Amino acid sequence: MVSVRELTKRFGEQTAVDGLSFEVPAGQILGFLGPNGAGKTTTLKMLTGMSEPTSGTAVVCGFDIRENPIEVKKRIGFVPDSAAVFESLTGLEYLEMVAGLYGIPEQTAYPRIEQFLSFFDLDMETLRSKMLGAYSKGMRRKVVITAALLHNPQVVFFDEPLEGLDANAAVGFKTLIQSLAREGKAIVYSSHILEVVEKVCDRVIIIDKGRMLVDGPPEGLVAEHGAESLEALFTQLTGGEEMLTRAETFAKTFAP
Repeated sequence: MVSVRELTKRFGEQTAVDGLSFEVPAGQILGFLGPNGAGKTTTLKMLTGMSEPTSGTAVVCGFDIRENPIEVKKRIGFVPDSAAVFESLTGLEYLEMVAGLYGIPEQTAYPRIEQFLSFFDLDMETLRSKMLGAYSKGMRRKVVITAALLHNPQVVFFDEPLEGLDANAAVGFKTLIQSLAREGKAIVYSSHILEVVEKVCDRVIIIDKGRMLVDGPPEGLVAEHGAESLEALFTQLTGGEEMLTRAETFAKTFAP
């Protein structure tokens, strides 16, 4: 479903993504991990057609991201970390707009919207009457997730999707992405909440400074590197141990 070959992105002299290569088959949930500035979001923007690669290529759902960007966009869903929306629209107007862009007829769009409303415990009256600018961060996130899945995409890219969701919604979301994978969709899930990634992802890739460090099933990678958990492995591979030492030293400055 996703095939990436030597994907590279440079901004001037800075290399944000450095020759990444990997594949994601149908039905798999891939955890795409890395510290801040590692190149995760830049990679997702290239795969979703929001940014042009400097070199390398990727094929999504059988279409090259450079040669057929519109065909790729028709078949993917993307939940960005910003959860940006048109704040002057109501939630329903926004979802109607998204349905129109994907050519989803009303008789199909409305039942799907109502299904997501029920799942996320959203109220149709609020969706009809309240501008998105007045929504809480969690409510916006639910609308953005609904918009990303409304056209029943084959591949879904999530960038920090749990941000702003309450505990109940987060539990429901984890069940949702596992259900999507069982339906044969390929899921690329970027998050800093590693305990969730360890539980729901079939496979993880950890990158740093734009380069791949490891790729494999979480339990296998943890065992291979003798780590206690995925979080411990992440810290070990990305230099987080130095940060822990600095934090402990800094905390001592406040000791009586």
